[in-house]
Amino acid sequence: MKIRDVVLSAYGKASSVPSPVNQLMTDFAVGFRDEYDINLGVGYVNEQTIPHQQIQLACEKVLAHPKKYRAALNYGGAQGSPNLIKSLRRFHIENRIGGITEQTLDNRDIVIGANGATSLLESITHLLPAGIVLTADPMYYIYCNDLERKGFTVIAIPEDDEGINTKLLKAKLAALGDEREAIRFFYIVTVNNPTCTILSNNRKRELVDTVTQLSHEVGRKVPLFFDNAYSDLVHDSTVEPLGSALCYDKLGIVHEIGTLSKILAPGLRIGYLIGPKGPFLNSIVQRTSDIGFSAPLINQEIASYLLDHNIEAQIEKVNKGYLHKAKAVKNWITELLGDNVQECRGGSAGFYYYLTLKQTTTGATSDFFKFLTRTTGQEEVDGPLDTQHPKVIYIPGEHCVHPSGEMVEVGKRQFRISYGFEELPQIQTALELMKSALAYSKNRQTCNLL
Repeated sequence: MKIRDVVLSAYGKASSVPSPVNQLMTDFAVGFRDEYDINLGVGYVNEQTIPHQQIQLACEKVLAHPKKYRAALNYGGAQGSPNLIKSLRRFHIENRIGGITEQTLDNRDIVIGANGATSLLESITHLLPAGIVLTADPMYYIYCNDLERKGFTVIAIPEDDEGINTKLLKAKLAALGDEREAIRFFYIVTVNNPTCTILSNNRKRELVDTVTQLSHEVGRKVPLFFDNAYSDLVHDSTVEPLGSALCYDKLGIVHEIGTLSKILAPGLRIGYLIGPKGPFLNSIVQRTSDIGFSAPLINQEIASYLLDHNIEAQIEKVNKGYLHKAKAVKNWITELLGDNVQECRGGSAGFYYYLTLKQTTTGATSDFFKFLTRTTGQEEVDGPLDTQHPKVIYIPGEHCVHPSGEMVEVGKRQFRISYGFEELPQIQTALELMKSALAYSKNRQTCNLL
């Protein structure tokens, strides 16, 4: 009798095949040459923004004060370190993050994730029944891919320069009719990944009103999750200060997910959720307990110390660094890519630019992509097999737009680049290579027409 392979769940079967972006980054990582190949696809923060010495000092201070930072090298509770929760509360209130006050947080609580903000997002998919999730298009592809592997149906609504287009959203809700009963939650990234479009305060208020009305229509609270991963990285002084959606919420449907990865260090793995007290938040805490408690307690206590000691200066330093890089990169985009670019989003917050080209496609089978990854099969372009020319990786727009959405065609001409991780000389080189890739693509297109 032939022995069958391990029987997988539906999610297991879906996960046994890597997502397109997972495969893309894995393929590029094989043979990646440091200080030669250039990775503008990875969403890592810039190493210069991580306060290495302050983190070392914070660790020493935590271990030196066991009365305040109790059993810091032991297990912690499932909700998270009381010190960190208190620090986060103070951080939001004293710094008026989004206009939050003591009253705003009176009937809400803070929960620390097991492994960054992503672990909280992943918990949501286990705690809410499968159904429809609405989000913006272009979408946060990593989480939306995960949602669909877990049986959710993602409906992506195109964004404009203020974020998700609420007129299109309302039209979609009306078109759904009775299917609105299957809506499980809304997921909105306030500084969108991949485009870094900033969700305006007016748009945020509209979203809260729209989902509040929907909740009344379906007779149950429909959660509205705002992912604030990049909200502390608004480095354009002309942008209106971001308001917290918690301040607009009267029904108790708004939850905000934050992270310290972008302003301190991703390696601390500190993500947190602020939301109304009740069964859902209780279920998040229990889920965190089930998968191994919240983030390592020593990391939480270090984060608490850093939040209590000069965090404002750290955020200012981080944003000053990204502002400098954003300006330089935008100048190179204009200078080197010029009229080939139809639209360029980003540059005011976070560390991404999202470009739409006028004619050139950017997907994994495109000439543009093949030139930059040195997979054209032409030695004069790729270089010798043993010493290939520098490679450049980016995130193609075809992975960022929903395959069943309205942006599929334009997505074929889009791509995201990060100015976070790599330093400016490498980014300039990458954009110079993109200029060459555009010329190569146009030449190929002309040859194919002859």
